[in-house]
Amino acid sequence: MESILNAAGGLGIFLLAMTMMTAGLKVFGGDRLKRHLEQWTSTPLRGVATGALVTALVQSSSAVTVATIGFVNAGILSLGHALGVIFGANLGTTMTGWLVSVTGFGFRIEAVALPIIALGVGLRVAMQNKRLRGLGEALTGFGLFFLGLAILKEAFSEVSATFGTATLAAAGTGATGVALFAVIGLVATILTQSSSAAVALILTAASQSALGLGAAAAAIIGANLGTTSTAALAVIGATPNAKRVAAGHILFNLLTGLVALAILPALLWATRELGELLGLSNQPAIVLALFHTVFNVTGVVLLLPFIRPLTAFLQRRFTTAEESMSRPRHLDRTVAATPAFAVPALEQELRHMQDLVCGTGLAAVAGQQDRSAAIERRAVAIYQLGQAAAAFAVEVRMEDMTREDAEALVRLLRIARYLEEATNLLPQLHATGLDGHRLTSEMTKASVLDLLAAAQTCLTVCGENTDDPQWRGRLESARDRFETLYQDAKAAVLRAAATHLLSIDHTDSLLDAMSSTRRMIEQTVKATLMLLEEVESRRGLNAPRATARPDLTADSAKGGPPPAG
Repeated sequence: MESILNAAGGLGIFLLAMTMMTAGLKVFGGDRLKRHLEQWTSTPLRGVATGALVTALVQSSSAVTVATIGFVNAGILSLGHALGVIFGANLGTTMTGWLVSVTGFGFRIEAVALPIIALGVGLRVAMQNKRLRGLGEALTGFGLFFLGLAILKEAFSEVSATFGTATLAAAGTGATGVALFAVIGLVATILTQSSSAAVALILTAASQSALGLGAAAAAIIGANLGTTSTAALAVIGATPNAKRVAAGHILFNLLTGLVALAILPALLWATRELGELLGLSNQPAIVLALFHTVFNVTGVVLLLPFIRPLTAFLQRRFTTAEESMSRPRHLDRTVAATPAFAVPALEQELRHMQDLVCGTGLAAVAGQQDRSAAIERRAVAIYQLGQAAAAFAVEVRMEDMTREDAEALVRLLRIARYLEEATNLLPQLHATGLDGHRLTSEMTKASVLDLLAAAQTCLTVCGENTDDPQWRGRLESARDRFETLYQDAKAAVLRAAATHLLSIDHTDSLLDAMSSTRRMIEQTVKATLMLLEEVESRRGLNAPRATARPDLTADSAKGGPPPAG
């Protein structure tokens, strides 16, 4: 029971470490780290080299895999680039076998976990710089990761030791024996959460003639597959892309292991021949270390040419509604290469984005607290869609565009900016919740509820069919009514505060929520009207372009929310 409780605690520390690493990397890295990682992993081969080198240095494929998942989770590294690093990590982990076989010593990085945590906490507490504080959080998570693994290893040490001495003493023969020892290597790695520890145990048993060479090789293949359990644990609650990286890791190790088991006799023969060619000792530990390297290299050689199809396959897995929402429906590089098609396609995408903003805005204004997390996820997805639209506009070749299309492209970028700003306000608006405030004054409560109803009316009209000739008038009327009710509600809240019917904190919170609602409505309506003008312009109606209303930002002087995503 004590071992089980310790294992549960170690798993908890492990998952906490993953969360801290992801959050810290996002703050510390930002665009600069993203650019560096994209350069280091710009091609699959460079990604493999990077993964192999880093894993060989830190002596832990689990650390590199988890860090890679953290980068993907934080949006710093793409799925395609991450898969190359994962492939390379499997190569780099073979360095442990060479260290054990040549020197009999395996470097335990867990020994530096506490100093890493001390350094991370020091940076987190002492530094004022936001990026350095993020680095401190990431380092703390990194140290906690190894501390969690160390606790897991200690909790399972008695079980794994008994398991190893009782079963590895007899070498299996034939297909059944090979399969048995592959499972033994798999289970031993899962129990210890360290393929290095399992490989060291296998090499030691083989060097003492307690284990046959074929059985030891099968156990190493199983240990190689067992190391994927760390990645599987690391993606609990992670983003879909992080789950895809873990799935890619599992697929690589599984396919490599199946191929190695299928040709195990030939692979062992080739390993012995290569060892003699290289002048290496014929000791079992040396042969097995070389075997570990050879079958991982074989896996990389077999799967590296298929990394792009594998990426495409994984992209279709673990999809969520929010992720589908964040993907453009009308934009691609083919359209960007043809300016005559690019502007209409971007216009269609922004109309889709505007519909999403209106729908999510209605849910946010309704203040349904049980949907708070869903609204925040939708807001992030819509913001990412806006970023994709802006990136598409940058790719369009403006030198090949007519003057009218170039001007339209600029206007569409402004519309995208308005919609992004409205999207940024959604989580803050819902988290504050206008209807969640305790209002003791009936007049104040009625004014706030009228304001909410006016906001819902604006958003509803924004999402209606713009082909109706009366639509523009109804939207402008709804916007003007909302502005009037906003001023009335603001005055009512201030009167309630002056007569001590509302506390200062409640007053500030309520005014902030009202101001956020106003700004969100203003930006959404502005974007909607500009989109209508673009549609009318393309239809040749030449409708007079409405003068944009001035930004009503006086009440939002306290600052807007940080960018979503």
